[in-house]
Amino acid sequence: MKLADYVINYLADIGVNEVFVVYGAANGSLIDAFTRNDDIRYVATMHEQGAGFAAEGYAKVSKNIGVAIATSGPGGMNFVTSVGNCFYDSVPCLFITGQIKTKYMRPDASIRQIGFQETDIISVVKPLTKYAKLIEDPSSIKYELQKAIYLAKNGRPGPVFLDIPIDVQKADIDPEELIGFDEELQEVCYNNNRIEEQIDRFLKDLSNSKRPCLMIGGGVRLACAEKEMLELAKILKIPCFPTWNALDIIASDFEYYGGRIGTYGGAGRNFGIQNSDLLLAIGSRISGRITGGEPHLFARGAKKYMVDVDAPAMQRKLQQLPFDECILSDAKLFIKLMIKKLKNYDVPDYTEWNERVMDWKVKYDPVTKEMYEPAQYIHPYAFLRILSEEMNSNDILAGDCGGNIVAINHSFETKVGQHYFTNNGNSPMGFSFAGAMGACFVADDTQNVVCVIGDGGMNMNIQEIQTVINYGVKLKTIILNNHIYGITKAFQEVNFEGRSEACGPKGYNPPDFIKIAKAYGIDTMVIDDGTDYNKVRKQIRKFLDHDSAVICDVNCHEYHTYEPKIVGWSTPIEDMYPYLPREEFYSNMEIEPLEISKDPPMPSIFNKKD
Repeated sequence: MKLADYVINYLADIGVNEVFVVYGAANGSLIDAFTRNDDIRYVATMHEQGAGFAAEGYAKVSKNIGVAIATSGPGGMNFVTSVGNCFYDSVPCLFITGQIKTKYMRPDASIRQIGFQETDIISVVKPLTKYAKLIEDPSSIKYELQKAIYLAKNGRPGPVFLDIPIDVQKADIDPEELIGFDEELQEVCYNNNRIEEQIDRFLKDLSNSKRPCLMIGGGVRLACAEKEMLELAKILKIPCFPTWNALDIIASDFEYYGGRIGTYGGAGRNFGIQNSDLLLAIGSRISGRITGGEPHLFARGAKKYMVDVDAPAMQRKLQQLPFDECILSDAKLFIKLMIKKLKNYDVPDYTEWNERVMDWKVKYDPVTKEMYEPAQYIHPYAFLRILSEEMNSNDILAGDCGGNIVAINHSFETKVGQHYFTNNGNSPMGFSFAGAMGACFVADDTQNVVCVIGDGGMNMNIQEIQTVINYGVKLKTIILNNHIYGITKAFQEVNFEGRSEACGPKGYNPPDFIKIAKAYGIDTMVIDDGTDYNKVRKQIRKFLDHDSAVICDVNCHEYHTYEPKIVGWSTPIEDMYPYLPREEFYSNMEIEPLEISKDPPMPSIFNKKD
């Protein structure tokens, strides 16, 4: 058997149905091997970045490993952004590149290049992977494949990378003689006794707490603990705050959902989590997008418990936000142990506190009635709220980065059963179109897969329209077209007195997406009239009911205000712009307000001298 055949057969055996590829001479044998296995197929994308993004979307929805294959040199280097995506968002993906023949490879790192398109891709991607290996010995392929897949899926998941030279792909091997990887030697054993002791301390603190909160991160999904998480939340009956990677774990229609948090805090304006006196965070690294620029001000009145699978995250000296109690555990294990403990524990009644948080959530909804008032163009917040109302409870939404992710997180209300994903850690423009395309290969016929992307992001991977056409996937794409790089424009208004360089209209102007889409042969729609949102709702319904792939251009011309938000990352996240009247702000504070909140900073555009 050729080594290339062994690789493809192995992927099929572990349940990978689609592999996203771009062909090149250096990966030719690997691609050819698909012709000899009917249980797996390749999806030929138009660009390696698109292949990597699609593999990520596939992995996020399927909960299996995603796989992408590229050629040597530029092929592998075009993977780098995709690898970074998976590294920072903890997504299990296997990236494989073909490499030039071993006899043409440079003998020493001091020599820049010998073979055509020779690149030491392993050295390039090593900082962004859990494991990266050049396969030079054909007899090691079973070991290396098994090791890579195991590391990708276990512990804190992440990407792995294998580089296979042309001659190694073509090598004859005997599968029966290959030595495998011993997973049992790698198993991580958690200290259950210590975890239970820490749970006991939390429950003791809970008994004395007046304003406890539960923060849920994306690590809960990585542990496949969504059901257990909901069970725990229903038992504790305390306000729950999902991070941006967990907006479909604790959905907007969950009875204890307290709103969205962070530097662009949505419903509730962060009052709930900031006023808490006890915080349990499960499966979240608590990044700066949550805490703001002054991490020590995040939930500053609370005793903070952190549950994480990543051992280095337990070290306080490495934490951006030091926690009082760090619990090293898989999220599912911790939650199960917590539920077991709660069977013999009387949870205090937090009705009054819950009502307070829910009042904040309703009162400070970022989507206001004014946004539905007749206007020349579509307001993205109103549009996305209607979209969320019209989408079904089993649908899949992929959101793009930049202003789009903020608008979605402010406006889109998830339902229990929906799947919503984006890429938060790396956050590249253009991710959602190719990522949603990958999700389409996992979705069933009852699910709509909807991509929301901006005009800037659509330009980044627009060529993948051809892949959508080639494979007949029913991807439904919404372009929120504000004719600018919206989040960049907003940033410039805060930091550069409104000067808008290279983001539109100066330096950037989008093309006519409808003309481009029609040239590819994909169905199109236009929603460009903001005078009647009942009509907009009907148009959205028509879009969702479309029986094939469709691209909808939504004219949100010049809308680029993403509020509420913190200004300059200097204010605590409970004091968001546009600022509340000081009397109203103080009335919402259960803890002592900070001195900076007496006179919070204004965006630079409002300080500009005439």
